[in-house]
Amino acid sequence: MPLIFASMNTPLIVKDVKGQEKQIRFLQNLGFVKGANIQVINKNGSNLIVSVKDTRVALGKDIANKILV
Repeated sequence: MPLIFASMNTPLIVKDVKGQEKQIRFLQNLGFVKGANIQVINKNGSNLIVSVKDTRVALGKDIANKILV
C-alpha cells in the first residue's frame, strides 16, 4: 500500500521504494529503505510528516505514493 493511504500514528515498515533512480536514491538517503520502521505523524492536505530514523520528514503526495508500506 502506498504511504499516502497509511493511518496516522501506526508503526509501518517500508516494503519497497518506487520511482526514477534519482528519486529512489533521495528517499534512501532520507532513511526510506526496505525494512525501515516509519510512522505517519501528521497529514496536512496532500502532505505528510513522517518519522523515520528519529527524524521528521515532510513529504508531498507524489513522493509519498512512491513509498510502499
